[in-house]
Amino acid sequence: MPSEDSPSSILSFFLAVGRAVDGPVTWWRETIVEPNQKKYHWYHRKYPRVPTVDQCNVDDPICQFEADYQLMRDKQVDGQIVSILRMRSEFCVRYHGGQDVEALRECKPLMDAYEEAAANYFCKYGDLGAKPTAKDVYMKQKHRMIWERRHGKVGSGMTTQPQEE
Repeated sequence: MPSEDSPSSILSFFLAVGRAVDGPVTWWRETIVEPNQKKYHWYHRKYPRVPTVDQCNVDDPICQFEADYQLMRDKQVDGQIVSILRMRSEFCVRYHGGQDVEALRECKPLMDAYEEAAANYFCKYGDLGAKPTAKDVYMKQKHRMIWERRHGKVGSGMTTQPQEE
């Protein structure tokens, strides 16, 4: 007949072996790995924002270079957002059966979001070429704002203002 302390001695033996194997691994993870990990709450690298080109001095080429690269990253992000919205709206139309009334009714919010994002993307980056600089984009925005102040929203037609005599 086995003695009463044999199950506890076998259990204590396995616990000791487990601590001997797991102890160094746990110590390594808690003292070396986890303190040196960068803990991000997002899945992509987040670059710090740099001053925009209107905040740079005219004789500061480094600031203008950083603004250009910030613009390039922003353009890529905006392009991906437009692409994702386009894919979602096309998938919604295919899922609901093509161009019938129900599909258009069900997918209208997605299609509207895509149309607005595409219009905003073109408003900001359209007609600037493949590699616009931050100064080009800034000037385009400035010219559009002047146009809207004088003639109303772009695309609404020119409003005629009475001539002062």
